[in-house]
Amino acid sequence: MAKVKHKKKKGEKGNDLLENPDVLAEKLSRSEEFLEKNRVIVISVIGGLAVIVSAIFLFRYYVSNQNNQAQVDMFQAVYYFESDSIQKALHGDGNNYGFLEIIDNYGITKTANLANFYAGASYLKLGEFQNAIDYLSEFSSNDLVVKARALALMGDAQMELGEYREAAESYEKAASQNPNQYLSPLYLTKAALAYEKLMDYEAAAASYAIIVEKYPESGEYNNARKHKARLEELASN
Repeated sequence: MAKVKHKKKKGEKGNDLLENPDVLAEKLSRSEEFLEKNRVIVISVIGGLAVIVSAIFLFRYYVSNQNNQAQVDMFQAVYYFESDSIQKALHGDGNNYGFLEIIDNYGITKTANLANFYAGASYLKLGEFQNAIDYLSEFSSNDLVVKARALALMGDAQMELGEYREAAESYEKAASQNPNQYLSPLYLTKAALAYEKLMDYEAAAASYAIIVEKYPESGEYNNARKHKARLEELASN
């Protein structure tokens, strides 16, 4: 009785490698031949990868150590800031670093990033509003509450400089970072005041409207209702 030959399906071609030892031997022989001919290249690639991995590990280790040291060095500056010794907080006292030195000496660390926040807040207290904006702009945070605070401080500096449109945008961003009935209404009220300075009564009323609609339990609710009605009347004239 004649044997029936079964045609292999397309997906079964790879089975030859497992079923036929000669095919496997041939494949291995070709791989060895390739490695032999390209030994220098293969060794270089492997060595390069090892160098990259080692460099990444060492960099992370270095940054971690730098950040730890920066935290120690910034302790006194934070104390001066909280004590309203703003010049010492910024520039140090001759023995301890101020925020500006932390930024210069530990620029790649999280602590230096936080120093940007403190430096911006310090310049705001000193009335140096453009410096405040510059440093606050360099600050970034995954903590939405702190990020909102930085944006609000930037808005305060912009208001002082008469940059009312920019201030309103900063306040609105602050209000949206971590919406809550405690801080968002305050930031929205500041945005409304900035818009009113621009005589953009419609936008100012819209800011108060958000407080009325979303934050009825907030301390700003009653004033928001009153000013919303006033500004809507002004906008309609």
